[in-house]
Amino acid sequence: MEQYELDALERVTSRPPREYRTIEVDSLTPVIGAEVSGVDLSKELSAEQLGEVKTAFLDHHVLVFRDQILTQEDHKRFAGHFGELRPVNPPPEEGDPYILEISTTAEAANVAGNGWHADGTADAEPSLGSMLYLTRVPEPGSGGDTLFANMHLAYEMLSPAMRELLDGMTAIHDGLIAFQGHTPPPGYVIPKSEHPLVVRHPETDRPILYVNRAYTGRIPQLSSDESRAVLDMLFDVVPNRPLLSCRVRWSPNTLVFWDNRCVQHHATYDYYPFTRYGQRVAINGGPLKG
Repeated sequence: MEQYELDALERVTSRPPREYRTIEVDSLTPVIGAEVSGVDLSKELSAEQLGEVKTAFLDHHVLVFRDQILTQEDHKRFAGHFGELRPVNPPPEEGDPYILEISTTAEAANVAGNGWHADGTADAEPSLGSMLYLTRVPEPGSGGDTLFANMHLAYEMLSPAMRELLDGMTAIHDGLIAFQGHTPPPGYVIPKSEHPLVVRHPETDRPILYVNRAYTGRIPQLSSDESRAVLDMLFDVVPNRPLLSCRVRWSPNTLVFWDNRCVQHHATYDYYPFTRYGQRVAINGGPLKG
């Protein structure tokens, strides 16, 4: 490992731990993810509890809440503390317009999200984050974990020369790429947007490597061949660096809240022919700035 990579890791892992008064926060890895206990999300949180949850969210980027018995209204109320709820695209024919059902049947050949990505980056204003609540998980020992990667650290561990090259450039994100030749569902509004390759987190101002294989198609400042080579290299950063990520092992009635601005995730489909079911609520974000 190069010295600049070690320096980036040291900056993240050497931070003193936070002290919390109303919740307990246990890190999943030194660089991303934490389990939060001491809260019942079916009830309204106190102002102090909510403030500490928000602090933990910015510090750890992925929060895991276990043993939560939630209604759809509980789910939406908790998400609403972080911003305006984001309608599902395309809207469901019936049911709540803000709740996306995540359901895997026993016959599924693949599942959405089975690959490293961030949600909806082709949108002009991608989501702030998502809250996924699973009530049915694959049988014990059957897989179904979700991986999450720290894209702040992904950027910070690039060489200084590579960071200098990327700063100031942009990329085209296209909603059609995620379908890989399949027909989009009826009513799906296909987004396409241009974002900086390196964006700044709107609350912490930390830089983020903002590309993902599911949506990013072209760097317009480069030739086609150069763009493909640079993007392929950047896409490989996360799978080639396991230390960027944490693994969440699901249990029934678990809610996971991740920061879609600075996290990629991978919904591992390794549990065929078993099933799982959950519901996801997303939160609106704002424009991305470099």
